[in-house]
Amino acid sequence: METAIFFTHVRSKLGPLKQAQVEGFNFLLAAIEGSPLAFASYELATTWHETKATMQPVREAYWLPESWRQRNLRYYPWYGRGYVQLTWERNYALADAKCAAAGLCQPGELLAAPDKVMEPAIAAYILRIGMEEGWFTGVKLSTFLPKNGVATRAQYMNARTIINGTDKADLIEDYAQIFEKAFRLAGWR
Repeated sequence: METAIFFTHVRSKLGPLKQAQVEGFNFLLAAIEGSPLAFASYELATTWHETKATMQPVREAYWLPESWRQRNLRYYPWYGRGYVQLTWERNYALADAKCAAAGLCQPGELLAAPDKVMEPAIAAYILRIGMEEGWFTGVKLSTFLPKNGVATRAQYMNARTIINGTDKADLIEDYAQIFEKAFRLAGWR
């Protein structure tokens, strides 16, 4: 893939990118390499939205102190972290088992130290494999998105149920279309 072409298109649609955003994109592009076009596009769109365009792992309500999360989030300490905002203890337990099996951590490590989900390699694995296998809501990327070729607007809109119902589905669909075109222009395989 021609990353310069990819970034030219992304910048033309989303504006200038800071160095940390470019580094985040490059890390994720390597992590999702080999994904079907629509899957990769939606993974980046979800990350763009969930990280408030930083393309870096973030904490849920990152602008607020930990004490706020402890007082206000009923699933504390299993609040959103990473690129996709992993939440709830059952999802941390699943991520722990899967990441340990992939050699990214020791068994029990994510449960003992949930902030480890903020490590880019772990966060990227959770993003990709979690969306592909349906960890978050039981819905997989393949439920709505094609394994070959481009996705339709409706397919991208429906894909939001993989993460969070229909919340911001239209906005994230817009991002997915931008990334899909960038990938096509750049020769994604």
